[in-house]
Amino acid sequence: MRVRRVALVGLLVAAGVSGWALRPWRGPMRAPTIRVTSAYREFTDTLGQRETLSDVLARAGVTGRRYAAFLAAARRLDARRLRPGLVLHFRQPLTDSVIDRLSLRVGPERRLWYARDSAGGSWSEREEHIAWVPERLRIQGTITTSLYQALDASLPDSVLPGPERQTLAWAIADVYDWEVDFTRDVRPGDQFEVLFERLLSREGGGGGERRFGRVVASRVEVAHTPSYAFFFVTDSLQERGGFFDDHGRSLKRAFLRAPLQFRRISSRFGGRVHPILRSYRAHHGVDYSAAYGTPVRATADGQVSRAGRVGGMGNMIEVRHVNGIHTRYGHLAGFAKGLHVGSRVRQGETIGFVGSTGLSTGPHLHYEFVINGRPTNPQRSTAGTGAPIPRSLQAAFEATRSALALELEPPRAVSGTVKVD
Repeated sequence: MRVRRVALVGLLVAAGVSGWALRPWRGPMRAPTIRVTSAYREFTDTLGQRETLSDVLARAGVTGRRYAAFLAAARRLDARRLRPGLVLHFRQPLTDSVIDRLSLRVGPERRLWYARDSAGGSWSEREEHIAWVPERLRIQGTITTSLYQALDASLPDSVLPGPERQTLAWAIADVYDWEVDFTRDVRPGDQFEVLFERLLSREGGGGGERRFGRVVASRVEVAHTPSYAFFFVTDSLQERGGFFDDHGRSLKRAFLRAPLQFRRISSRFGGRVHPILRSYRAHHGVDYSAAYGTPVRATADGQVSRAGRVGGMGNMIEVRHVNGIHTRYGHLAGFAKGLHVGSRVRQGETIGFVGSTGLSTGPHLHYEFVINGRPTNPQRSTAGTGAPIPRSLQAAFEATRSALALELEPPRAVSGTVKVD
């Protein structure tokens, strides 16, 4: 009997059983408790090019009546406006061939959740508001080729993802839209310092998602001449504000320097040999080379006076502004949705898209600046000086400027280095 007991203990030890289980003589033997750690399989899928939502859900087992039931519950989801690259998160029970839960991000601040009931016949919908927490960062560096490349090289993905770094570069260019042309004015060795807000999302308790918020203050040195910009709220009730230089002058002008962001001038104002007609003739505008479909923005507030096909200009938009000024945008691929003759447009608003309609050898924008019927070089026309801070707000502005200047240029900052604080 003792030999059998020793043999049994040896087998249990070999099987990895220890503790009280090796002492059956002290009490009855019990099987260990079985715990199911996961009853689901979680996975993701991505909406591909030329795919619809039904294609993705079909791969997750949601077809036919199940898909119809899902659409009936998805009242906050416009399935026709989903863009390729959208990621869907699924949960599928191990005992079922169909998912019972999915979620998808439909905007920076919105996530939609869908759950299938136990009977499997209907779905429920829930909308989650994603909170973003702002934090202020400072970066300084030296431009070698372009502002974007300098930002891209100095900001790792852990600080801002690639697309968000591009958005930051665009935002800086917008701040200095009339003061500095970042495609022509900057030279290798020019320096910049930017104070900006980064938005953090702690969705799901994970490491957090990062995206660009807004520029707060900046200093750009071009040809050894510094240009400052400080954001200041001029109307706290309506939350309106703008950027002002270190003397309190607004950086906003009546007209933007150009109707495109990050552009290249392919043909300037004046006489030239037409690339198609092969004859010397006056060129009454400036041509900007840009990729097909690039958004075209109104350079100032105004009202659309023409929008349609106009001879060699192809698809053209003409905007009427104050003081007898008109701007024209030609060779467009198309117009912004809802834009028509009589529409009011605001400075910086997208009104059309770069194309190659009319007499054009490739995608570009033809931009004209007309004063009292006379074509004028838009690069030489003045937009006036920026409006200064009102006297009633000067003290508040000076306090804001001083506080931001200390954050932008701390006393111990080292010039010429790239640093994120």
